[in-house]
Amino acid sequence: MTRLLLAGTGLIGRRHLAHIIEHPELTLAGIIDPVIENHAMAPVPGFTNLDAVDVAADGIVLATPTESHAPLTIAAAARGWHVLVEKPLAESLEAADKMIAAAKAANIHILVGHHRRHHPRVAQLKAILDSGTIGRPVLGSMLWAMRKNDGYFDVDWRAGMTGAPVKQNLIHDVDLLRYFLGEITDVTGIGGNPVRGAARTESGGAVLSFDSGAIVTIAFADTTPSPWGWEAGSGENPNIGITGQDCLRIMGTQGAVEFPNMRLWTGAKDWHDAAQPTQLQTEHSVPLITQLEHFADVIHGRAAPLVSAAEGRATLAATLAIETATRPKGIAG
Repeated sequence: MTRLLLAGTGLIGRRHLAHIIEHPELTLAGIIDPVIENHAMAPVPGFTNLDAVDVAADGIVLATPTESHAPLTIAAAARGWHVLVEKPLAESLEAADKMIAAAKAANIHILVGHHRRHHPRVAQLKAILDSGTIGRPVLGSMLWAMRKNDGYFDVDWRAGMTGAPVKQNLIHDVDLLRYFLGEITDVTGIGGNPVRGAARTESGGAVLSFDSGAIVTIAFADTTPSPWGWEAGSGENPNIGITGQDCLRIMGTQGAVEFPNMRLWTGAKDWHDAAQPTQLQTEHSVPLITQLEHFADVIHGRAAPLVSAAEGRATLAATLAIETATRPKGIAG
């Protein structure tokens, strides 16, 4: 049995909590939350802070506000606990570097919670791109457009730029694009806040160039109940309505593919030909569960982190560049 502590019982923390309790090979060792009432979510010891923990554990899942990731990871490393930290890895690259240094000094691993990489359709698309089935990827178009309920922003740390969709949501898409197409070399963009008018970006667009030569456009908003976005298309988040629509199209020199529905378009040599669709068979899983199982493997030395702290840092760097490029005028950095 792998003994895990859980820090944070918000939206994502509660999903981790349920999966740990239900898994036959995982044990919830304790809950860390400053709100004592939240300790009653499970019949395990509860603690208001990490320093107060007095139970044995192999690792800790950090589902806490972003600015707490670095100090909690550093404290966990000092206790010898491996860390699964929700995205973004940290609030800044400097904080991320401190986390990486602490993990190295303590000889523990950090797994970053870019859980989509654990989804079978992500592995399927990666294999298609690597195989050359659609030739050399040259262009991509991605959408993430959801309407967050207004109560989402009642939490203090979400009120400003920290709660903007780039760092909180689009970062997952940025991580997948890096995984699929390589490192991001240039970013341009524009953003605004015309609906809620708060001091944060709420909608915008960015153009990314990759070292592979591919160019990808991203359009995003948290003010529209659209059917397009990974969560709605894949159905992997029970808090978001399922539409089954695609959110990403990647086009190569010999074809194209739609994701996450995995519709492959091939057979056209040039514009005189009509590309023909092939609907690929897809699998479904709960990536948060697969990620926890992978975390157990990392803890016991059976695997290296699929998304290491270095990978999380690279995704954070790209995301911060997009956030800067799409920040509305007049909103401080």
